[in-house]
Amino acid sequence: MSLLEKFAPLGKMRHELLEYGSLPFGVVTERVISPTVGIVHGRETILAGSNNYLGLTFEPSCIEAAKAALDAEGTGTTGSRMANGTYSTHHALEEELAEFFDRRHALVFTTGFLATMGMVSTLAGRDDVLLIDADSHASIYDGCRLSGAEIIRFRHNDPADLEKRLRRLGERSANTLVVAEGLYSMLGDQPPLEEIVDVKDRYGACLLLDEAHSMGVFGAHGRGLAEALDLEDRVEFVVGTFSKSLGSVGGFCVSSLPELDLIRMAARSYIFTASPAPSVVASTREALKLIATRPELRERLWRNANQLYGGLQESGFRVGPQPSPVVAVFVDQTELAIDWWHRLLDNGVYVNLVIPPATPSTSCLLRCSMSAAHTTEQVERIVSSFANLRSENRLAGSAG
Repeated sequence: MSLLEKFAPLGKMRHELLEYGSLPFGVVTERVISPTVGIVHGRETILAGSNNYLGLTFEPSCIEAAKAALDAEGTGTTGSRMANGTYSTHHALEEELAEFFDRRHALVFTTGFLATMGMVSTLAGRDDVLLIDADSHASIYDGCRLSGAEIIRFRHNDPADLEKRLRRLGERSANTLVVAEGLYSMLGDQPPLEEIVDVKDRYGACLLLDEAHSMGVFGAHGRGLAEALDLEDRVEFVVGTFSKSLGSVGGFCVSSLPELDLIRMAARSYIFTASPAPSVVASTREALKLIATRPELRERLWRNANQLYGGLQESGFRVGPQPSPVVAVFVDQTELAIDWWHRLLDNGVYVNLVIPPATPSTSCLLRCSMSAAHTTEQVERIVSSFANLRSENRLAGSAG
């Protein structure tokens, strides 16, 4: 069947991965015990790859808010925001997001992927240009494909390359949407945001900043990298997700530009999908309050992030370019990366295995993400589990 032949390489890769043991992708957590511990393959396992940055998934007030919403509004809306799927609580969440980010308008989507894809594909059209960082998330790339706009990539975190490409566009730079991220999810690196903003301002372009992994992580109030660098007034659109620091699921865009409200009538990923369930909206609203009022969560997150980053460096691993809640370990050989991933799991530590071409380089990654809920002892356990990989290396080759 020629239609299905394109899946043969995936089948081959899946078979090869299974030869090492269990499949590293789509690992089943049989029971979740806490924000940082679950039962995987029948054993208690430290969850070090969950993106649960502030550890709010078991926060009592968030759980109680979700339970109350289930009782009051049921399990789901069964409709899109444009039909019957807008409840008063959806509007309340949008108002609270706008207030939290100190913007005039907010728009809530059902997932973070739909938010980013929908905003990119709607803001830029056939006669426009999308100028995106080469290491952009898949949701950004999919939004580009749907937009019909001309797509140009600039080198990752390179404002000089961004300026060169804007200069070449001439008058078309005024019809250009620049897209960058506040924290890149593979290596945990930050963009030189001030330089990027300076460049886009010089050429009259607009900027959409994806703060999915940086909301709750940076800034005095947890609004993200733009707040931390005092650049919020110069970033036209901010998108993000509820599935990281807010511990639920969903996505949003905030802006002070009135056009954001008009996008309700244009973004297909907003119009044609069911709206977030009331329980999700309720727990998200509660988590948003906690981000604003409990800065100690960020302090604990960064303590853990620095401890893990420094410990892995001291153990001789090649890690990402700077400390962050995302700590990536480079492994040059695929076989070694798969072997190490299995051995970490056998030792009760779950991390993300990322294999090219999903990585931003030719190396594999053992990607860790820290949470404010991790204890010092848990971080020490993660570091020692990695250190044991080197001392008991069963496969020849370099870890990078």
